[in-house]
Amino acid sequence: MNLSRLAIMRLPACLAAPLLLAGCISFGEDPPPALLTLTPEAPVSSGSGVTAEATSALTVMRPQVPGSLGVTRVPVQVDASTIAYLKDAVWVDRPAKLFQQLLVTTIRQRTGRLVLDDVESRSGTDVTLRGTLRDFGYDAQTNSAVVTYEAIRESNGRLETRRFTASVPNVTAEAAPVGAALNEAANQVAIDVAAWVGG
Repeated sequence: MNLSRLAIMRLPACLAAPLLLAGCISFGEDPPPALLTLTPEAPVSSGSGVTAEATSALTVMRPQVPGSLGVTRVPVQVDASTIAYLKDAVWVDRPAKLFQQLLVTTIRQRTGRLVLDDVESRSGTDVTLRGTLRDFGYDAQTNSAVVTYEAIRESNGRLETRRFTASVPNVTAEAAPVGAALNEAANQVAIDVAAWVGG
């Protein structure tokens, strides 16, 4: 048997190898049909801006979250002691970051003041907003999307706390309606926080 014939005989096996591997190797889970995000009711318009002393700015810190919100999935409170995750519901980023961005945008628009996040703020400011995002998911017992933010406002060494919560009832347990309902509830909380913080 000459070498040219040997090469020809081995060629089909070489071509078959990638096909066999393709059936055995997975490159990750299938992506969700769509990614969820938060959209401010009143986004900042192009060209708008605020000029102020750096120390007078409001710094919005990224909120703390419980373990169930430390991922990009949407938690479902099944009962008092059980949490699951909603099928195909995935955020574009972690809830804490998305909610922080929503707060910054909403407070800027509602108050007209200089508002920075903790990355933009490079020096100390007179007022800081921080807190914990307690709820940001779906309650299967009430068929509601629920957002709860426990805020702490620090101004010149003085602390104030307030709990803000909003829910949207009668929501189908599917990614699109739950995502829209959480966006609505998060916007309501952000508007209430902006009113509390003031101009």
